[in-house]
Amino acid sequence: MKLGSLKEGGRDGTLIVVSRDLTRAVRAAGIAATLQQALEDWSNLAPRLNALSEQLNAGAVEGEFAVDMQALAAPLPRAYEFVDGSAYLPHVARVRKARGAEVPESFYTDPLMYQATSAGFYGPRDAVKVISEDYGIDLEAEIVVITDDVPMAVTPEQAAGHIQLVGLVNDVSLRNLIPGELAKGFGFLQSKPRSALSPVFVTPDELGAAWQDSKLHLPLVTHINGKWFGAPEAGVDMQFNFAQLVAHAAKTRPLTAGAVVGSGTIANEDTALGASCFAEQRTVETLRDGKPSTPFMSFGDVVHIEMLDRDGVSIFGAIEQRIEQASRP
Repeated sequence: MKLGSLKEGGRDGTLIVVSRDLTRAVRAAGIAATLQQALEDWSNLAPRLNALSEQLNAGAVEGEFAVDMQALAAPLPRAYEFVDGSAYLPHVARVRKARGAEVPESFYTDPLMYQATSAGFYGPRDAVKVISEDYGIDLEAEIVVITDDVPMAVTPEQAAGHIQLVGLVNDVSLRNLIPGELAKGFGFLQSKPRSALSPVFVTPDELGAAWQDSKLHLPLVTHINGKWFGAPEAGVDMQFNFAQLVAHAAKTRPLTAGAVVGSGTIANEDTALGASCFAEQRTVETLRDGKPSTPFMSFGDVVHIEMLDRDGVSIFGAIEQRIEQASRP
């Protein structure tokens, strides 16, 4: 099934079930008011939501309406936590090579991960608001999974059973702020503002054969201002699958229902497949030419991130956002 949220009913939106072709939806009234509420009682409520989904797709449900992407909030407008990994080591290796550093051996056995911003996610058509272009505005096209309650110290095999939904994220980064923050030795803060989520999240069964070994085996396509930017294969060169990432995040603490776990920027060894962020593109240029030639994003630029199935049909809907200057308070 496919689930989304309307921009109504308060900060957490109103839960809707969306048709497989993303054209029709119905409110989940009487089952759960919000997606967060559904995830907190997933074993009981998911079967009821799935039954409503089947009725919607069969054209046999009352109260359905046409989907308006502009009216959609993020499926989880806010979450208790968002932890983001860096599971695609070709990206890590290239970035480090460009600055003359090697990849530590531990990176191949222990995932990189940080605590990201979860108090508010942009909807799929919301503008990305940034104070200044000098911050080095970048996108990061990624996949996320959403869990139910995950016990502390689960194994990857156990963690796989706690992955309930899959979606996309534009993990916005402010690249020119990152070096100064990391130099302090205490991680990201100002350099990682709000991110945007795809119009819908889907249950893994919706992905069919594309979901294998807790990985999503399809290309993630990014366009900038209508121009193709990249379509790396998400199931290729992923050092740690989502079950391993969830287990890593839960090593010393449980994860609360609705936890969002990200893959990190999708990148392949084959650079002909393009990039999922400007940092990657600029690194490829640096290794090839000695310096980057592609600037970071400017106000007015439009990001389009989407994943299509093997028949060319959109799975999650598209994240499509304009970069806009934020006004100061």
